[in-house]
Amino acid sequence: MHATEPASVPGPQCESACRVCGHDDDPEPFWEGGWPNEGAICPCCGNEPSMNDVSVIGLREKRGHWLGRGAPWDSPSSRPKDWDILEQVKHIPAEWR
Repeated sequence: MHATEPASVPGPQCESACRVCGHDDDPEPFWEGGWPNEGAICPCCGNEPSMNDVSVIGLREKRGHWLGRGAPWDSPSSRPKDWDILEQVKHIPAEWR
């Protein structure tokens, strides 16, 4: 990188779906301006975006742990009555599956 080139940011400019479970119903994005929005906590799986979420292997481990526990909601009152886990995981960005 030359001194005149801007530093690259670690993530997407804006990402609204949780990389662990695919939950995509919060008004606040999980990634914003290329950085994790550490104030956003997924009400479904409880993941808090961080720089640890830039590894597909790490995300798969978190997802496997969450699914292995029966995919419990971190905030059960936020769970829709017609929640369908198979539909939700389709929202996980392709690069993080």
